[in-house]
Amino acid sequence: MSVDQATVRRIARLARIRLDDADVPQMQDELNAILSFVEQLNEVDVDGVEPMTSVTPMAMKMRCDVVTDGGNVAAILANAPASEDGFFVVPKVVE
Repeated sequence: MSVDQATVRRIARLARIRLDDADVPQMQDELNAILSFVEQLNEVDVDGVEPMTSVTPMAMKMRCDVVTDGGNVAAILANAPASEDGFFVVPKVVE
């Protein structure tokens, strides 16, 4: 797959990147090099290879799904610096 200059300009516009006309050929070469590398990765035979989440085998840590004291509103709000009507009061951050 190859990227032409019109495609480079469109990608730059979609990514909201200001790209001068003088920089388009260099960006075209870089994008084509990236796509060439991806095409090389497609040639690798991965049949029978299981997906992995880490380079070292490990089991995911699981915790029991139990009910906690999350329903005790009064005890939770007792730790808050300010509360009102059963909710935390926080400073306004959006004008």
